[in-house]
Amino acid sequence: MALFEETRVPMRKYSLWLYLVVLGLVPLVASSQRSPVDFVNEMIGTANEGQTFPATGPPFAMTQWTPQTREGNVKCVSPYYFADTRIQGFRGSHFMSGSCTQDYGSLTIMPESGDIKLGSAERSVAFSHGTEKATPYKYSVSLPDSGIDAEMTGTTRAGIMRFRFNNAGKSWILVECNSRKDEGSVEIDEKANEIIVVDPARRLYAGLGKPAGFSGYFVVQFDHKFKTGGTVPAGGASLPQAYVSFDLKPGETVQARIGGAFTSLAEARNNLKTEIPGWDLEKVAAATKAQWNVELNRIAIEADAVHKRIFYTALYHSMLLPRVFSDVSGTYPGFASEGKIEIAKDFTYYMDFSIWDTYRAVHPLLTILDPHRELDMVKSLLAMGQQGGFLPIYPAWNSYTSEMVGDHADAIIADAYVKGLRGFDVAEAYRMMRKNATELPATHELYLDGRGRRGLDSYLKYGYIPLEDQILDAFHKNEQVSRTLEYAYDDSLVGDMAQALGETDDAALFHQRAQNYRNVIDPAVGFARGRHADGSWDSPFDPAGKYKYITEGLPFQYTFFVPQDLPGLIDLVGGREKFIGKLDALFGGGYYDHGNEPSHHIAYLYDYAGAAWKTQQHVREVMDKQYADTPAGLAGNDDTGQMSAWYCLSALGFYPVTPGTTRYQIGTPLFDDATIRLESGKSFRVRAAGAAAGKKYIQSATLNGKPLDRYWITHEELTAGGELVFQMSDQPAVSWPGH
Repeated sequence: MALFEETRVPMRKYSLWLYLVVLGLVPLVASSQRSPVDFVNEMIGTANEGQTFPATGPPFAMTQWTPQTREGNVKCVSPYYFADTRIQGFRGSHFMSGSCTQDYGSLTIMPESGDIKLGSAERSVAFSHGTEKATPYKYSVSLPDSGIDAEMTGTTRAGIMRFRFNNAGKSWILVECNSRKDEGSVEIDEKANEIIVVDPARRLYAGLGKPAGFSGYFVVQFDHKFKTGGTVPAGGASLPQAYVSFDLKPGETVQARIGGAFTSLAEARNNLKTEIPGWDLEKVAAATKAQWNVELNRIAIEADAVHKRIFYTALYHSMLLPRVFSDVSGTYPGFASEGKIEIAKDFTYYMDFSIWDTYRAVHPLLTILDPHRELDMVKSLLAMGQQGGFLPIYPAWNSYTSEMVGDHADAIIADAYVKGLRGFDVAEAYRMMRKNATELPATHELYLDGRGRRGLDSYLKYGYIPLEDQILDAFHKNEQVSRTLEYAYDDSLVGDMAQALGETDDAALFHQRAQNYRNVIDPAVGFARGRHADGSWDSPFDPAGKYKYITEGLPFQYTFFVPQDLPGLIDLVGGREKFIGKLDALFGGGYYDHGNEPSHHIAYLYDYAGAAWKTQQHVREVMDKQYADTPAGLAGNDDTGQMSAWYCLSALGFYPVTPGTTRYQIGTPLFDDATIRLESGKSFRVRAAGAAAGKKYIQSATLNGKPLDRYWITHEELTAGGELVFQMSDQPAVSWPGH
């Protein structure tokens, strides 16, 4: 029962109702209503800097199927942009949605009529958004230049495409390996009526250009016999390609089904056989639609159509990555290895963690909505640490990258643990967290290859990373202040884990190190500031100036990155009134930048200083102004769902300012009524009459009928089920705590 297998988990982990939905034995919603997936607008974020693309396939799929308007595996180039007017083919993609990374291990399939054309620009054809139908479970478009109608859908590890050739004359299908021009292969097996593709993956950032130790493997099969056309091998002007022709009458279709894997062609073939054993594209699309509805229906909202599209698209974007990386057999390429194959015996192995972004909201959201999947992601990170020697900083392409700053695998692991997720080796997890925080790799070559914390030796020596320490990375050099602040936060979580495990000496050590943030915030100016090894501060200084020692932001923003000790930060900068004034100056001066993650928690910090109504004001402004139901509807890179997960949580009325703890800070709900359907079968309802009409200020609140006299709720309260009710107003109210 291959399509049922894709739901991935045994019955005990979901309610019976969810499984009946997947099997189609009960309707998801009344027949007169639209289901959640029908509100997903796949074009949101495909313009400007969103870097999203219309990804077709189930949640967290190994391969996502998308129209291709831009060529190949190129850094910071998404496969699809809304403004583009020509399609070059249909890609089985591993691009990290919303990121400035690069695709890898991918292939492109293009149907053609008339004379065969090989180059991506040469073969491209015009298309209209008016003929596109892009959904998470099926994509279709008409290509009038060639008289071809194209459709595609996917399972977790396979895809199926259907092409209708409406013109008389030759009908072709071209298969392209999106490798470098000097490697990769595409071969035709006429006897088996298939084409096989091998696209070697290469690393980005640390180890730039080196082989990643694995390839993208694809097996492409057809439902019609083809005539052998030809191949273009690696080394020519074009990418490696194969093209075959078909004898068709106008109006006839050809289907291609494609199995993918990162381990071998045999596993790609097995993945295909298991997940798409037949040729029924509509059946596959229906099963994928059901999977999306199960996932998206974990949150039900009352809202108008526009806000439903924004919300469910955000929820969809937050469920694309990390991707399934193991085969149906459990095999996967060993992390940072040279071709070694591992087997995930009791979990699904995931890859492509944009950790610096997603520890903030994507992973906390999964602890609420899909804790068993989150558990598998924790197990995946631990497997990487065991195989590579260190927990990864930003694991992508199944390799170390050292991309971005901090050591936030700590945050993901600690967040899962403190919220009650078990089933992983906690002692081993702590050992690796501690190792990252205290040890450098045995050799300098391993350090350059991406293992361990950057600048750890200086951090341990000084309690901060001085400006003299030029971080030895090809990318994101320096950034000493940001690294210090983020390591201090990570250290607090290592200390919390030590405390939970009874390692009292370690707990004291790491909790002391968590105070290292004080070493890079100059009390004389009240801002984070670069510091030299002799203790002197960098000069001149402007809190709104851009400095190399700050990561993708300003001192004005990074000063507020002390999530582990916000009361201490408030005291350090002069008390509550000065802290509020500093926040006011950030927003008033236009220094809040929602398009980048260092700002994402800042609006919630008024809660800690007795001005919660200002949190409510600014959070609502961000939701209203930075998200829209348009292709340019994201303020910046979606960063594998972080921008979207921020919206999902904030629209419900709360946000995890400090992942690794059980608290969610209250902001302001966007909807009059929203319900989280928990994996346990319980539900947590948030009611806020008038919120959708613009009432953004909380006058009072009750939790399960009892007055709520604080501006936070806990994970335990949320997952126990119940009802959180807000009394909303269009004016700030002093009667609620925090004012």
